[in-house]
Amino acid sequence: MEGDVEMAAEEEGAAVELDDMKKRLKEMEDEAAALREMQAKVEQEMGAVQDPAAAAANQTNREEVDSRSVFVGNVDYSCTPEEVQQHFQSCGTVNRVTIRTNKYGQPKGYAYVEFLEPEAVEQAILLNESELHGRQLKVSAKRTNVPGMKQFRPRRSNPYMGFRSRTPYMPAPYMYSPYGYGKVPRFRVPMRYSPYF
Repeated sequence: MEGDVEMAAEEEGAAVELDDMKKRLKEMEDEAAALREMQAKVEQEMGAVQDPAAAAANQTNREEVDSRSVFVGNVDYSCTPEEVQQHFQSCGTVNRVTIRTNKYGQPKGYAYVEFLEPEAVEQAILLNESELHGRQLKVSAKRTNVPGMKQFRPRRSNPYMGFRSRTPYMPAPYMYSPYGYGKVPRFRVPMRYSPYF
């Protein structure tokens, strides 16, 4: 009789434990579904998941913006976007000036100027080799980057460094000379005259 009571108590305890595990599993599944939904929302906002029609529309929009923009090289590091805008104001209405910077926030020495009208690009190209802050600007039409068309440029070898292969250095097994250390057989003639042999 006591054994039956203990078995029933164990079964009830196992059933309660099983219910707790099912509740935890259900909570974990709900949390995973919420995380997947949040991830999909973030990817949609970031534009990582795009249909081909939206990607094509985005590409045509980028080409249209690039047709209204110019690349400005040799920009002085102390130049502000307002000064660049003022320099190109005579060409047409400037929509945006972007001075590229490195990861530390220092200017890279070039900028992009976007105009409202495509006709302003020809006027801006006439300002090629004009001076701003004592530096001669290089102005050219901005080209559109085609995604996936980056040309592969292999790394050039440095002539001052020795040859380095991708495989780790494996020294050759040491072989003992049959003639003794530093001895060269006399029948072998050296390539150049050496007074020591």
